[in-house]
Amino acid sequence: MKRREFMKSTLGGALGATFTAVPFANLAAALPTRIESEDINARAALTDAYDLHFIAVGDWGRNGADHQLQVAAQMGKWATENPNDFIISTGDNFYPSGVVSEHDPLWHYSYENIYTDFALQWDWYPILGNHDYKSDPDAQVRYSAISRRWKMPARYYSKTFRLKGAAEVLIAFIDTNPLIPEFYKNSEYGPHVANQQPEKQLAWLDELLGASTARWKIVVGHHPIYSAGPRTENYDTLAVRQVLEPILDRHAVPVYLSGHEHSLQHLKLDNKSTHQLISGAGSEITPVKEDIAYSQYQASTYGFMYVALNQDELRVQCIDHEGKVTYQTVVY
Repeated sequence: MKRREFMKSTLGGALGATFTAVPFANLAAALPTRIESEDINARAALTDAYDLHFIAVGDWGRNGADHQLQVAAQMGKWATENPNDFIISTGDNFYPSGVVSEHDPLWHYSYENIYTDFALQWDWYPILGNHDYKSDPDAQVRYSAISRRWKMPARYYSKTFRLKGAAEVLIAFIDTNPLIPEFYKNSEYGPHVANQQPEKQLAWLDELLGASTARWKIVVGHHPIYSAGPRTENYDTLAVRQVLEPILDRHAVPVYLSGHEHSLQHLKLDNKSTHQLISGAGSEITPVKEDIAYSQYQASTYGFMYVALNQDELRVQCIDHEGKVTYQTVVY
């Protein structure tokens, strides 16, 4: 008997004997319970009193140098041990001069090969910093078509997230670079802010915030409007404050999140609705000032922020490069 015929005969006989001995009705009854992937996902067990969670880190892209690796490691550890839905980058994603294309090697050296923890493979929502404007800022937009986790559809954009029930969180990701008049005369920034029409972006933001019925409205931009760092009265801080603060005031925006200052800060003026959060300590750090009256917290330390919110409150925690919670507060 040929081998093919032998195998066919043997397997056929064995299968036939099996199905003859066990009725089909019994086979159906013995099928295992249907289990969804969420039922065996350990991350689904990470719950707390909040509905939405994210990490905010800025000013980080240094090929792993100057504590970038240590901060990245603690981000991964924190996101592994705590619920986290996405990561926000507050700009200056690549030092010293941005990326020249979506295929620049810096994507690997400063991003893909640094933030490698599984818990950091969730969506990243970046904005552009001034250093990102020194090469091709639109290359970071185009990288969204290559990376699964890098989500930058345009130089400025918005995203709405759901809380439990019908409540929503609106986050507006803006580009503060075109809002600074001095940049148009700068040899490095000038070519990339030209024709950006800042008034169009500001009108978009004003309309977006005014039309939204979201429970929380958060604006993310690279440059702060207040600071307890070296740029307290710098030209870029003052320029962005002049055009952005009236919009934040008009819509009583509770949180403005930025980077640029290489530190962790929480600032709040008594007569303003907006809490200014600065998370720009993803690598290099710079000094902070202790005598700023409206500063709730300022630290020249490497690290990131962790934000959690539900319908009624927003909790902010600062975590340093050793994994220590150095500050926390709640915004109602």
